[in-house]
Amino acid sequence: MDEHTFEACGRADAALARAFKFLGKPWNAVVLGTLSNGPAGFREIARAIDGISDSMLSDRLSVLGEAGLIERTVDPGPPVSVRYELTERGRALLPALAEIARWAERHLPERADC
Repeated sequence: MDEHTFEACGRADAALARAFKFLGKPWNAVVLGTLSNGPAGFREIARAIDGISDSMLSDRLSVLGEAGLIERTVDPGPPVSVRYELTERGRALLPALAEIARWAERHLPERADC
């Protein structure tokens, strides 16, 4: 492998490590996957994700919003309602998440504690 190829691989590895560090944080990918079905309110998302606390969901929605993957829209009502939806940047992740899920179904054994 020449030096140029090694540098390119190093950058690709760094990008992949960054992606998995972000997506591997508890619930990030799950929240994105949940929003792949379309916009949803906080309660709808919480009901769709078994085991997530309200404070963790609130934190994940903030982090994903700061990363530009979801957007929060407030409808002043009455009654006031808040909806979350994937941005174009968030939707761009969906094919990769679907492929990772397919890979896991084929190659990672299910564990009873998951």
